[in-house]
Amino acid sequence: MEDDIKIIELKQNVFKENEVNADIIREECKANGQLMINVMSSPGSGKTTTLVRTIKELNEYNIGVMECDIDADVDAYTIREAGARSIQLHTGGMCHMDAGMTKQGMNEMGMDGLDIVFIENVGNLVCPAEFDTGASINMTILSVPEGDDKPAKYPLIYEVCDIVLVNKIDAMAVFDFDKDLCVSRIKELNPDAKVFFVSSKTGEGFDEWLNYLRGLVNEVTS
Repeated sequence: MEDDIKIIELKQNVFKENEVNADIIREECKANGQLMINVMSSPGSGKTTTLVRTIKELNEYNIGVMECDIDADVDAYTIREAGARSIQLHTGGMCHMDAGMTKQGMNEMGMDGLDIVFIENVGNLVCPAEFDTGASINMTILSVPEGDDKPAKYPLIYEVCDIVLVNKIDAMAVFDFDKDLCVSRIKELNPDAKVFFVSSKTGEGFDEWLNYLRGLVNEVTS
C-alpha cells in the first residue's frame, strides 16, 4: 500500500517557481533601467508616510508604488495624491507578496516611464521575508516605538534586507531605544545592511537616505 502514496514537496516547488519568476522580473527591470525596491515592516511603522515624503522630495524621478494589503485601498490614494503612480493589490488573505503578484501589479499599473518602483509589502515581519518579490533591493522600516530588540526577535527580515530605515526618531526621547545596540543587532545579522535613522514626520535624516537612493538609481541607469 505504501507504494500507492504520492509525496509532493509542495513548498520546495512553490519557492523554486517563485525564484525563477523573480529572476525574470529583475532582468526585465535591469534591461529597462528601473530600480525596484521591496519595502517591508510591521503594521504602523510608517511605510506609507515614509514613501510619501520620499516621493515628494525625489520629484526629479518618475515613481510608481504597488500598495499591497489584505484589504482596503486608502494607501494607494494617499500615494497617488503625493504624485506617484499607484495601484492597490489585494493579496486575498495572504500575508506576503511574491513574484507572481509583483508581475500582475507591473502589468496592471504599467511600467513605462518609471524610474523607481516601490513594493509596499503587507505589514508583517515574518512572511514577506520568505518570498522573493523580484525586487533588486529589499528594505525594512523599523520604528522607534517598536523597540531596539526587533532585529533579535525577527532576524530573517533583517538578514535579507539591503537597507534598514529606523523611522520616528523624533520620538526617540519618549522611548527606551538604544541606537547603537539596534545597529549592532542589525549588523550582527547582516554586516552589509545600510542603516539610516530618519523621521518621515519631520524630515530629519532624509537627506542621507535620499542621496543614497539617488546613487542606487544612477547605478541602474548607467
